Amino acid sequence: MGLSPDTIILGDCIEELKKLPAKSVDLVFADPPYNLQLGGDLLRPDNSKVDAVDDDWDRFDSFEAYDKFTRAWLAECRRILKDDGAIWVIGSYHNIFRVGGALQDLGFWILNDIIWRKTNPMPNFKGTRFTNAHETLIWAGKSRGSRRYTFNYDAMKMANDELQMRSDWTFPLCTGEERLKDENGVKAHPTQKPEALLHRVILASTKPGDIILDPFFGTGTTGAAAKRLGRRYVGIEREEGYAKLAKDRIAKIVPMAPADLEVMGSKRSEPRIPFGQIVEAGLLRPGDVLYCPKGERAARVRADGSLVVGEMAGSIHKVGAMVQSAPACNGWTYWHFKSDKGLAPIDVLRAKVRSALAA
Repeated sequence: MGLSPDTIILGDCIEELKKLPAKSVDLVFADPPYNLQLGGDLLRPDNSKVDAVDDDWDRFDSFEAYDKFTRAWLAECRRILKDDGAIWVIGSYHNIFRVGGALQDLGFWILNDIIWRKTNPMPNFKGTRFTNAHETLIWAGKSRGSRRYTFNYDAMKMANDELQMRSDWTFPLCTGEERLKDENGVKAHPTQKPEALLHRVILASTKPGDIILDPFFGTGTTGAAAKRLGRRYVGIEREEGYAKLAKDRIAKIVPMAPADLEVMGSKRSEPRIPFGQIVEAGLLRPGDVLYCPKGERAARVRADGSLVVGEMAGSIHKVGAMVQSAPACNGWTYWHFKSDKGLAPIDVLRAKVRSALAA
């Protein structure tokens, strides 16, 4: 069976995963059954019933049965992932630790665990435990040797007001108009995730055009976020009612314009430019003087791209570290040249060379 992006496959996830070709998707996002093991109805203090997860798809006879199921779908997802692909799995304390162990046993390499802190969690009505106010997401590469997985670090930093994005995320539960309802006005799916959560996951770990597989598609939050962000999706869902809701929901999504999908790029993904190339391009000349940010220290440029300060000589990074008595230094941001507007970092010159190479 070939892979047809932007489709919802109706059927059992394991059986349908087996039909998909190897190394064909860029990312997996999975929200598997929690295996809550509820022993009876959950009641509020006024004895009204809480609409909790009590569907058949969340019931397993034992932990052993759940573990077997988990390993089966994870193994198929690993087969289907491209070598530079990654997987996200979300769960609660009921299942996420068992899922994490299975991930590691199957050869996945955990990159992060993310805490989704809910701003509006359901209270613990019995008052016998702490309010369960978070869920955990595990982000993992296909294998320990994975080095080329997608991580849009600078885009995440920009989304966080230019501060490095942390591993604790705060979002409300899915409520209001986003929460899908059935014909009786009752929420259609007990664990519908907020699209904002998927927006961040997808923006962080995929590129436009990438294919995202969701083996527990539900009402299609992954597909909705993927379509909006210019990605492709493949969803597997065994419940026909959920699949229909997902199809109708996604059909209403208007994708963003390609220009609006551009994100901040990472310098690590750009071509390497040695400092000597700045000298070769004539942007700096042998004998020119570079300065520290405050202009208190100076170094002279040599023909081979090395710097010299008194008896010290070496690369822009090595000399920058030596003059500060520091273990390391980013010479591109430490050393400055004199421009008509004052001191400017030599990284400006590197950007000019990169721009010329891309033209």
